[in-house]
Amino acid sequence: MIPNYYEFLNSVKILSGKKALENIPYELKYLGAKRPIILADKMLVKVGLVDHLLNAFKGSDIVIGALYADIPQDSSVKVVNEIAEVYRSQECDSIIAIGGGSVIDTAKGLNIVISEETDDLLKVMGAEILTKKQQPFIAIPTTSGTGSEATLVAVIADKDRNVKMEFTSYRILPDVAVLDPRMTVSLPVNMTAATGMDALVHAIESYTSIQKNPLSDAYAFAAINLIREYLPKVIENGKDEEGRLAMANASLMAGAAFSNAMVGVIHAIGHALGGVSRVPHGVAMSILLPFGIEFNMDKLAYAYGELLLPIAGAEIYASTKAEERPRKAVEAIRIMTKNLKEKAGLPLNLSEVGVKKEDFEQIAKTALNDGALIFNAKEVTYEDIIDILEKAY
Repeated sequence: MIPNYYEFLNSVKILSGKKALENIPYELKYLGAKRPIILADKMLVKVGLVDHLLNAFKGSDIVIGALYADIPQDSSVKVVNEIAEVYRSQECDSIIAIGGGSVIDTAKGLNIVISEETDDLLKVMGAEILTKKQQPFIAIPTTSGTGSEATLVAVIADKDRNVKMEFTSYRILPDVAVLDPRMTVSLPVNMTAATGMDALVHAIESYTSIQKNPLSDAYAFAAINLIREYLPKVIENGKDEEGRLAMANASLMAGAAFSNAMVGVIHAIGHALGGVSRVPHGVAMSILLPFGIEFNMDKLAYAYGELLLPIAGAEIYASTKAEERPRKAVEAIRIMTKNLKEKAGLPLNLSEVGVKKEDFEQIAKTALNDGALIFNAKEVTYEDIIDILEKAY
């Protein structure tokens, strides 16, 4: 069913394939840039991924203005401000981010500071507050989960004020996303599994959001299909470049889907688990997914029935009666998470990751204040969240 009104935007140019990195000099020229700053973290330098990027500029007239490779796991205002000083002092004119969600969010924050000419990100925190055209920005993901290379959201911590600031604007979307299998072949098996499940939840929750639309559905459906087929393959063989490229595409499509349709209760509780109990986001998503689906089942059975096709494949979908498909989808998810437990060590329950029952109250209160709940198809109460936590424990 087509909603009476919806909006969808995915303006990111996508370069996908082997040696996609080598096209970056051309893209910078097209964007009118000649002196980029490269953002990364120390591990990416150590494992040689930054070298792949630097090698892509050999023979071009692009000059690397600066390389900042000290970005921590959690993006922060302090880091953004430090990089802004480097950007200005080295007269850079564009940004290339190579990394996971933290690096790409840092790049988004840097772009805001430079483009809005502000000294305090807090002044432009919120939704669609930005007013100026951003600097040319290319994102190169090194995980296949966050989808940050195709989202209009950035989360950056202000540790002095003890707040996590969220920025939402079409203006912070990258100009170009580069999906190159060389960027993810070295990803450890546990992180491959966790980020893959993060992408899967992005797709499933966007497909069941109250803001879903035909375009976000198409992106989500295709993403789930790819994850079902290729996540097991890259878990078995991390060097499988075809599988790595497929997962990179799935993550981007899931990111584009939820960037337009938003997510729901699973993400709300997952965010709270990360904040209160320090549970890694992808791990929280994997644990919570079947329990979140079961909570929403009475409201969303039709959608979960449709999703059985990409979740389990055509053969299982065709051999399952229509009325049994929603429950079969949950069963297929549980089989998937069980396999990831056996092959990648991904936990199945909250008790396995050190969550304490005495923290449930704080987790539930935090989740209730999470904006993701606004888009969940079923109303969620404090008691509902406690019940989901108990079942997931």
